[in-house]
Amino acid sequence: MRNKIAPRSGTSLKLEAGELLTVIDPEGEQVADLVAFNAHDYKEVVSSGRTLDYASKLFITTGDLLYSNRSRVMLRIIEDTVGRHDFLLTPCSRETFRIIYGDETPHQGCFGNLSHAFAPYGIDPDAIPVSFNIFMNVAVQGETGRLDVLPPLSKPGDHITFRAEMDLIVGLTACSAPQSNNGSFKPIEFEVQAKCEEW
Repeated sequence: MRNKIAPRSGTSLKLEAGELLTVIDPEGEQVADLVAFNAHDYKEVVSSGRTLDYASKLFITTGDLLYSNRSRVMLRIIEDTVGRHDFLLTPCSRETFRIIYGDETPHQGCFGNLSHAFAPYGIDPDAIPVSFNIFMNVAVQGETGRLDVLPPLSKPGDHITFRAEMDLIVGLTACSAPQSNNGSFKPIEFEVQAKCEEW
């Protein structure tokens, strides 16, 4: 069954080892932030640094692994129709909108949405790491390394599918930052499929 995350909101879900999670961009050019915790030990969390280190590249796609802070595989990407996602930028927050956009009454952003989604599990907001930014398109410029946030490459119906390699609590958002989503806010959809023992 396909589930919908409303624009500028988020949710959490449990994944058992072997289950498949597919994240879909139904309208195109919409980012989704993903964060994962070990369902049995919340001190183990997805790690941008470990993942990028072991992959030896910035852009993570089909066949790549998302590692935890303990260097264990949490998620495996088994299908990806876009090929451009990253671990470069932290979830947007009230501070993001205040500092970058100059908003006087800022939205709580993906960080606030993830904090709310993880609250029922007793996961403290300070435990939320850099997210895996699904469909995000960040260009790294020349020798300066300047980061330019460009419109996502995802088209309507594009998707990415993960296989859980351990039992997980996953937080997922429809990103709230206008720059990340080419100036508009759209929903994100997802579905969970039965266990796949091998891939």
